[in-house]
Amino acid sequence: MTAGDGPNETGAGDEADLDFEVVPETDQSFENALAKARAGERLTVDDGIELITTGTDREGTDHERKERVLVAADRRRREVVGDDVTFVANLNNNVTTACDTGCLFCNFKDAAQRFRADYDGPNPGFTKTPEQSRRTVERALDRGVYEVCSVSGLHPAFVLDAEHREVLEAHPEPTAVGYESPAAYETDPGTYVEQVRAMDVGGVHVHSMTPEEAAHARRGTDWSYETAYRRLAEAGLDSAPGTAAEILVDEVREVICPNKIGTQGWVDAMEGAAAAGLDTTATIMYGHVENAAHRVHHLDVVRELQDRTGAITEFVPLSFVHENTPLYDRGLVAGGATDAEDELMIAVSRLYLDNVEHVQSSWVKFGDERGLKMLSCGADDLMGTVLSEEITKRAGGDHGEFRSFDEYVEMVRAIGRRPVERSTDYRQRRPIEGDGPHGPALGPRADGTPLVERDRAPADD
Repeated sequence: MTAGDGPNETGAGDEADLDFEVVPETDQSFENALAKARAGERLTVDDGIELITTGTDREGTDHERKERVLVAADRRRREVVGDDVTFVANLNNNVTTACDTGCLFCNFKDAAQRFRADYDGPNPGFTKTPEQSRRTVERALDRGVYEVCSVSGLHPAFVLDAEHREVLEAHPEPTAVGYESPAAYETDPGTYVEQVRAMDVGGVHVHSMTPEEAAHARRGTDWSYETAYRRLAEAGLDSAPGTAAEILVDEVREVICPNKIGTQGWVDAMEGAAAAGLDTTATIMYGHVENAAHRVHHLDVVRELQDRTGAITEFVPLSFVHENTPLYDRGLVAGGATDAEDELMIAVSRLYLDNVEHVQSSWVKFGDERGLKMLSCGADDLMGTVLSEEITKRAGGDHGEFRSFDEYVEMVRAIGRRPVERSTDYRQRRPIEGDGPHGPALGPRADGTPLVERDRAPADD
C-alpha cells in the first residue's frame, strides 16, 4: 500500500472498499518534487502527490517531511502576496434549503416535498421570497457589510427567469427535468434573476450561482452557461462561487454526489461565468472518501481552468465536516481529515496553483486556532464576517457563525501579521491600524463602526 492509499489516519474514508482507479502511486521522489516546489517550477500531478502524501515510498505522514513542505509553501505565500492577512465584511443569505439532489456529504438540504402547500408534517427548512432577501441585505448594508454570498438548494420551482419558466411549463414532462410550478409550494422562491436583483441593493457585491445552481437555471433548455450567467450579471450578479466542486474526479463524485453535474459540467459552468465577465472562486471539499491522488487531480483541473480563464480570484480548501451527514451515518466515513492533511492540503494548494494568487483558510471549518495555523502553511486570507452560516452548522460544525473585525484584528496581530480589510475581488485593500474599536470601511454604508454596535443601535433608540 502506498502512502494515502486507503483510509486516512482518522478513518475518514474507506477507499479500499471503493476500489478507486486513481491511486497515489508515482515514479517521482519526494525530494525531487520538493526541490521543484522550492525552485518555483510548475509541478506535475506526480509532484503534487509526493508532496501531499509526504512521499509514496512510505505509509502515513512523515512529519519531518511535512514541515519542509509547509515551509516551502509559506515562503511561496510570502513571495506572492506578502505578510498581510485579508478578510471581508460579508453576509450569507441562502435562499432555500429545499433540494432533492441527495448528496451524501450534505445535511443542509430538506426534501422538497416538505415545502409543498399540501404537506402535513414538520419542515425544519426555509424558503425566502425575493422581498425577504432584499430586507436581509438592506439590514446588513446598514451594518457596513458589502458582500452577500448566496448558495441555495435546488428548489423544483426555482428557475432562471420568466422565459425559463415558460419553457419548463410547456415541457411535455416537466418533472423529468426537475420542475414543478411554484403554485404547488407554500412559498414561491421567485426566479434566480429576481433573487439576484433583490439582493443587488446599495452597491453590495452579489456573490452567487454555483455551477450546480447554474445547471439548475438552464435545465430543460439548450442554453449555454454563458447565456445563463449573462442574464444573471445583467440582474446584478458580480461574481460566482466555484463551490459544488467537491472533488473534481468523477469516480469520487459518483460516490458522494451521483446526481450532481460531473467534473466537465463544473468546468463548463465556470468557463461560462468567466465568458460572461464574472470573477469566480474555486473550492475543494476533502477529507471523506477520496484519497490523496484525487486531491491533486482536483488541483490540476483548477489550474488548467485558470490557465484558460484567469477568472479565479481565490482557492478555498474546505475540510469535510462529517457529523450529521449521510456519509457518516452510512459508515462510509468515520471522521474527517487529520490536522496534518489539512495543513498539507493548504500547502500543496499554494505550491501547485501557481496561477491563483490567494488561498483561503476557513475558520468556519477549522476553528480559530487551526485557522490561524493555516496562515503559516500557505494561506493568506481568513474568510469574512459570515453573518449566517447554515451549511456547516447543519453538518455538525461548531466553530460559530460570526466574526467581528476586532476579533480578526486581535487574531491576526497575535501571529505577527497585518490585518487588512479587502473587497470581494481583492482590488480594494485597507490595512487596519490603531487600537480600535474596528469596523468595515470599504462598503457603501460602512464608516468603520463595529458591526455589532451598528446592529444594536436601532434597539437603543
